[in-house]
Amino acid sequence: MTGVSDLYPLYLQHPAVTTDSRTCPAGSIFFALKGDSFDGNRFAGKALQAGCAYAVVDDPKAKTDDRMLLTDNVLSTLQQLARLHRETLALPVIAVTGTNGKTTTKELLAAVLSVKYSVLSTQGNLNNHIGVPLTLLRLTREHEMGVVEMGANHPGEIRELAQIVRPDYGLITNVGCAHLEGFGSLEGVVRAKGELYDFLRETNGRIFIHRENPHLQAIAHGLEQITYGAGCDAYVAGEVTDGHPFLRFRWMQQGVGHTVDTHLAGDYNLWNVLAAVAAGRYFGIPPESINAAIAACKPASHRSQWKKTARNGLIIDAYNANPSSMQAALTNFAALPARPKAVILGDMHELGADSPAFHEAVVAQLQTFDFEQTILCGKQFATVASSRYPCFPDVEALAGYLARNPWQGYHVLIKGSRAVHLERVIDRL
Repeated sequence: MTGVSDLYPLYLQHPAVTTDSRTCPAGSIFFALKGDSFDGNRFAGKALQAGCAYAVVDDPKAKTDDRMLLTDNVLSTLQQLARLHRETLALPVIAVTGTNGKTTTKELLAAVLSVKYSVLSTQGNLNNHIGVPLTLLRLTREHEMGVVEMGANHPGEIRELAQIVRPDYGLITNVGCAHLEGFGSLEGVVRAKGELYDFLRETNGRIFIHRENPHLQAIAHGLEQITYGAGCDAYVAGEVTDGHPFLRFRWMQQGVGHTVDTHLAGDYNLWNVLAAVAAGRYFGIPPESINAAIAACKPASHRSQWKKTARNGLIIDAYNANPSSMQAALTNFAALPARPKAVILGDMHELGADSPAFHEAVVAQLQTFDFEQTILCGKQFATVASSRYPCFPDVEALAGYLARNPWQGYHVLIKGSRAVHLERVIDRL
């Protein structure tokens, strides 16, 4: 049986890691993970043939080659290897979690900190029990800092990830009603995200925190805080100065102000950019360099994106949706001066038994606005939508409608959970 202490020297010789037998860089190590519908052990031989130097397996029957390393559990071995590697390198790591904005904040942090340091950050949203160790195993001795995103949909997951990442600093963007099937309630979300604070409290770590967020302040006792917020008592204070089509904000520190134009749509991104400013200043980056890095940072993967098409202007926020982010997006959109306005909203997923009530609340909020066009999409909205709003069962039906009834000259908000695939209607607008 191969232990992590035996595996680590091999990893140092072959530091590329893969979990996909279809992507096997020469000399890499294949980890034969299992899932509900697949068993990586079956593909270990294929991975070796494709160029892997070793394959880590946990099925004795799969071990048909001396280059196959048998362990008790491949996933656990991957996680332990990542933790050992992170501890060996001993560089400062910031862990980022939260209900909304964690990927955007992670990207902003990485952009700002990269001005001065060699930074490794999470690619995309590889923020779960597999993605986090894969991120850590990309660290090299050339890196000076890490920014690691951590996601969760059940209690205990952030605690487990923190034990692997061993962060020195933590940042919870916010807490809201999301993944309620796993967390049960907003209080459950707060406790689960607060597991990051618990770890840092035990290890004398520090946190970057929104000064005025009552949920976060309630669980931040005993921790050294680097604060950002609206009040002048924050380490970095800021405010929105314009929000159309992109966020423009002003931040201040010790009485000196700076104005920055971003590529982010939505004034709710103020706290995300201020978090990046606070981290940048804390780690000694000059204000002008911070401003330039934030101004150059562009959102990806349909997060807070502004897109001008031949016929309309789009705010695309179709990567994720929950009650708090939906409310913020609608409120922000309603405040924009542009006209005419249209919204396309998709279902919010993983809300458990309260899902109908949350979707009803969105419909009720819509009725307080005077958008020229409103379209809903998904089975959840279909059960609660009033006859006032057209509702389509899926994105294909919605795309067909927009093809037959094209919009011209609208400012359009597109918001929904990733599983609804609202991005598929972009080319219809």
